[in-house]
Amino acid sequence: MKRIVALTTALVLASFGLGYAFAAGKTYQVTGPIVESRSDAIVVKKGTENWEIARDGNTKVTGDLKVGEKVTVMYRMTAASIEVKPEAPAKKK
Repeated sequence: MKRIVALTTALVLASFGLGYAFAAGKTYQVTGPIVESRSDAIVVKKGTENWEIARDGNTKVTGDLKVGEKVTVMYRMTAASIEVKPEAPAKKK
């Protein structure tokens, strides 16, 4: 009986963790050479475009970030703000 309770508790806790992971948002990646590296952002060349991705003290960095080095950056898109615009009145015919 104790094993069933322990197993059920473990499954419930695991499901909460899994739910949190999905709630955190989808992860994307961009790969390319570093154009610029600052304490608050990294700029990576993707094709002909420069992608600037913000970073902070919690960003895990493996290796030295040097201009020209090829990197893969994993990131999430998070809304900073959302503003709803009222619909324009329908035009009369």
